Amino acid sequence: MNNKLSVIAASLLLAFSAPVFADQAQDIADLKDQVRELQKKVGGSNLKFSADYRVTMDSLEYKMADGTTVENSGLLANRLEIGMGYQPFDNLVFKGLLSYNKAFGETLSNPNNPGMSNFDWVTNENLGDNSLNVKEVYMLYLGDNFLGSDLNWSGSLGRRPSTNGFIANNREGYDAAKSPLGHSINVEFDGLSLAVKLDKLTGVSGMDAKLCAGRGLSATATPRFSSTGSDYVDTGAMDNIDMIGLIVTPYNNGQYDIKAQYYYANNLIDMGYDYTDPMAPAATGFEQLGDLQNFTLSMQVNGVGEFINDFLDDTVLFASVSASQTRPDGGMTAGGNYGMLGSQDNETGYSYWVGATFPAFMEGDRFGLEYNHGSKYWRSFTYGEDTLIGSKIATRGDAFEAYYNLPIIGETLYVQLRYTYINYDYSGSNGFFGNSSAPMTMGEAKAAGYGGMIAESAQDLRAMIRYNY
Repeated sequence: MNNKLSVIAASLLLAFSAPVFADQAQDIADLKDQVRELQKKVGGSNLKFSADYRVTMDSLEYKMADGTTVENSGLLANRLEIGMGYQPFDNLVFKGLLSYNKAFGETLSNPNNPGMSNFDWVTNENLGDNSLNVKEVYMLYLGDNFLGSDLNWSGSLGRRPSTNGFIANNREGYDAAKSPLGHSINVEFDGLSLAVKLDKLTGVSGMDAKLCAGRGLSATATPRFSSTGSDYVDTGAMDNIDMIGLIVTPYNNGQYDIKAQYYYANNLIDMGYDYTDPMAPAATGFEQLGDLQNFTLSMQVNGVGEFINDFLDDTVLFASVSASQTRPDGGMTAGGNYGMLGSQDNETGYSYWVGATFPAFMEGDRFGLEYNHGSKYWRSFTYGEDTLIGSKIATRGDAFEAYYNLPIIGETLYVQLRYTYINYDYSGSNGFFGNSSAPMTMGEAKAAGYGGMIAESAQDLRAMIRYNY
């Protein structure tokens, strides 16, 4: 009897209180809708941050042309990048990227005199300078009415994203490709861009074109407090280094992505030497030597085809060819004229690059294999290459690379194991553009007495744990 009365009482209580609960639920739903609308209105007015933190351990080994070997079996390093984004309007974006990249502890800038080092054990406890490394900072405008048409377009100005470009991003696991093409340019650069979507005009899927221009050296701007009293004007010593380029996507349907790039850079530099005494050349400072032009064609296939099997559906294939040509203007005149890459003639070099990434053992993990080859006079702007033994893309010879990416928590935390091996046919792969990067075979280097200073091969075994959010 008591149980029946309890059930009846509970039913009556629920019947009377149901409208109250319903009203409260509706109030909560309305409040959530208001919060969502408020977030939409003010969301673009907030500076949003992202973090990319990596801890790496590299085992490096160089075999020199004279047969000796130098190595570092356990180089530990930190790298932190703080991204910033701000979009106050639908068509206006601000982007920034701050970078910190250093070895664990302190490194000896002069191993023979440790007192010359600037120990960082109390960096954040002492008063210091105001140094801050800025990797990217630029404004981006998004438009939808290019020159009165209905073509979408964009323009950017500042220190633009110019490392980890197309196909170079594959080994990093989950990074989107930046601009420009990674086969020939992978350096931080200041400049502007103008991009236009052409697919509506041509009917070709993904077609677009981007014009880029930038300055690599403001040689004509003297610093403040010039002894002549003419601050920030032409010193007459050197000319500016400027670059202009065009990136075209002829076709991109999501599976097949093709990109072509041409650039021209002028007034390139290298260290000048006085060769009056060929046995003891004396450095004379940087000199300007001439210009460089390059053409690159790259293609990526995202999935071989769903009609085959799941493994090939998730396989990514990529290939690229690139050609560079020097145009010396008679630099390096102190005690001898050596032009560019040790030649007074226009020298053409080429490089090709093939690779693939594919699923491995567990969900989300991927293997990658890459190979690239460069000729005797191949020259690229890839000093931002993330390989401690130097730019594998700049190799005058053969480079082999294998890597494995394993996600631990989604795409936020993952580990990588990577091995890079470079076999040099010619010296100077990581030099600039003058006699210091004049190509010599390993036999020529050894005969000239440079065998202990020029690497015949190099390898880097890297283990990395990365947090990316």
